[in-house]
Amino acid sequence: MTVENREGVFGAPPAELAGAGAGAIQFSPLVPGAAALEDQAEASLAAMTMLAPPGALERRRALALALRALAPGAALVALAPKDKGGARLKTELEGFGCAVEESSKRHHRICRAERPAKPEGLEQAIEEGAPRFCPETGIWSEPGVFSWNRIDPGSQLLADSLPALKGEGADLGCGVGFLARRMLASPKVTTLHLIDIDRRAIAAARRNVEDPRATIIWADARESGLKNLDFIVTNPPFHDAGEEDRALGQAFIRQAASMLRKGGALWLVANRHLPYEGALKPLFREFAPKIEASGYKVFEAIK
Repeated sequence: MTVENREGVFGAPPAELAGAGAGAIQFSPLVPGAAALEDQAEASLAAMTMLAPPGALERRRALALALRALAPGAALVALAPKDKGGARLKTELEGFGCAVEESSKRHHRICRAERPAKPEGLEQAIEEGAPRFCPETGIWSEPGVFSWNRIDPGSQLLADSLPALKGEGADLGCGVGFLARRMLASPKVTTLHLIDIDRRAIAAARRNVEDPRATIIWADARESGLKNLDFIVTNPPFHDAGEEDRALGQAFIRQAASMLRKGGALWLVANRHLPYEGALKPLFREFAPKIEASGYKVFEAIK
């Protein structure tokens, strides 16, 4: 494919605001199987449409990677909700040397620009948002990953509540592998499947979890075909595009029930206000809160 017809898309920009061309290459790390923008050759794309990420470091890295991949003069359309980075897009693109045309629609800021012949500051922005070892947590991570530079307190509470697990299990929404390392501390665990939808988290998990019993999978945990597991551990997401979505956690619970053997155990942590008891009751023979602290609750449920 030549540069004249190679187009990229990042995420799922609303079609009514900025549609990507048919056949555009998907580069979002949240779409399993998508291409990696950091691996795209310089000046190899003719256009890019990007739903820019909300975090400053990950957004600037994504914009810089897009500009690096675009041919000089190629079109970039970047948009985001005003309160999730959209208000900063124009300034950030101008900082890279772009002339920007900005518009507003449906609570989004939409920026249109062309890749300048000599962009400024791309490598610095790429490096500032790159994967790194975090001394504070002792693990590898990357800006944009869930709780990327700190241990999530819910995950910490769950880790501290786990018994010595045994058999074959899964970590649904494994993130960078913090919980998996705790699970694999039990010598009776034979196999642990780490599953996450975020390619960046999976890449970090591969550095953080170097145990031969672990298999690490870039996939949507809600679509796993694993069956007859002895245990599942999860700190399920409950936000989608920055908005609370309780259906996500409920879907993780249903998926866990379908993956466990009869008598298998689900260990789940959730914010105290989330009503997951109603989702657990019809799917598990028994369940009970094991601990509540710091605004979180940990459940054990037996299928």
